[in-house]
Amino acid sequence: MTAARLAILQTVRSGDHLDVETIHRGVCDRVGQVSLQAVYDSLNALQRGGLLRRIEPAGSPTRYEARVGDNHHHLVCRECGRVTDVDCAVGHAPCLEPVSNAGFLVDEADVIYWGICPGCRSVTAEVAGP
Repeated sequence: MTAARLAILQTVRSGDHLDVETIHRGVCDRVGQVSLQAVYDSLNALQRGGLLRRIEPAGSPTRYEARVGDNHHHLVCRECGRVTDVDCAVGHAPCLEPVSNAGFLVDEADVIYWGICPGCRSVTAEVAGP
């Protein structure tokens, strides 16, 4: 484990569904100059190694988190892009059973719930007025 990879893990663990640019800034703050390409390469290696999880909400930058191995899902705000973890809807992983598995052994479901977060809802309510 290199100093840069350790800094990436620390940055992702201390953040909340961080994008690559934010991770890069956090790593540079921790260990000095590290190329953006080195961060991308390390994130891919850490994700392949099961230490990080990559999520890719439509219309949003790729994000990373350290919560792995539990098949949780995500809530994404349509207004501000905030991402929040949410546990499985019901049952055991993969939480959802496909109508047909087409011969696959299904072991994970990737679900993203979309809506408006409490912060954006309160701003909308303030703008709308009484």
